[in-house]
Amino acid sequence: MPSDKERAVVVVSGGLDSTTVLYYALERGFSAFPLTFDYGQIARAEIRSAEAVSRRLGLPWRLVDLSGLSDLYMGATSLVDRGIEITREFSRPIIVPFRNAVLLSAAVAYADSIGARLVLYGAHASDAENYPDCRREFVEAMERAARLGTGSEISIEAPLLSLKKSEVVRLGARLGVPFELTWSCYRDGEVHCGSCESCENRRRAFIEAGVKDPTEYLHGGAQGGIVEGG
Repeated sequence: MPSDKERAVVVVSGGLDSTTVLYYALERGFSAFPLTFDYGQIARAEIRSAEAVSRRLGLPWRLVDLSGLSDLYMGATSLVDRGIEITREFSRPIIVPFRNAVLLSAAVAYADSIGARLVLYGAHASDAENYPDCRREFVEAMERAARLGTGSEISIEAPLLSLKKSEVVRLGARLGVPFELTWSCYRDGEVHCGSCESCENRRRAFIEAGVKDPTEYLHGGAQGGIVEGG
């Protein structure tokens, strides 16, 4: 177990996966530094969720303004561009190009600045099929780049990488994650839409895990997608 003084930067989006990683870091005895990014995402609620969880834990939450990236992502991803359909099933526009590489690079810079030697993020096995930046070879490559770029033995870990999303829910339940404070929906609002791919994955994970889902969904299901700007 690490000493109480050992620091870890945790990339926290506000979703249940990254929040579980934050609680995992605390259970391991790390002094956790949650880091959240504004990259121009439509789902502003996830930023509010990341802050709420971090404040509840009394941790030094930081928000990094990368909102200018939204100009680069326009026309590419429905998570930023309101004119692109947000679908119920996985579709290519759900991917935010090279997002984890961009965010992890900033997280490594922050870690090196505060003397942390560990960066954690919430990639898991259920994401690996569709998202290249959620695969083990990507994590290993990013770690090599981080070490070359900092001249230090910094580590990048995705501790959920061998777990399906339902298993992440079970782990989070064991760790006492306040799931009601987390946000998974690709849209913004007071409650989860219940009709986007991320809401579908969240709901399914709780059912498969056998854990009570505290999430309020606007819709129990959906027929097709919705154009955010429509």
